[in-house]
Amino acid sequence: MRILLQQRPVPGEAPRYLQLTLQPDLFGGWELLRESGQIGGKSQLRREQYLLQDEAIAAFEKARDAQVKRGFQVMFVAGADAPRRA
Repeated sequence: MRILLQQRPVPGEAPRYLQLTLQPDLFGGWELLRESGQIGGKSQLRREQYLLQDEAIAAFEKARDAQVKRGFQVMFVAGADAPRRA
């Protein structure tokens, strides 16, 4: 699963983005990747490991919902089991 969120641009600044990716790892667990930064600038990548898929999906949706409340807009969603929109 993957979702791309973006803030509305402020005049004179590049818009900020956040990409959340949820994928299985090689050991039967789940990995949540959070990539954030300014478009065209530096970015930051954080990884979180989960043993259970339900926990990973809950963390994915919580992260997405928190960013939507901060003013980010959903730009792109991919995945056969894409999570519900906020």
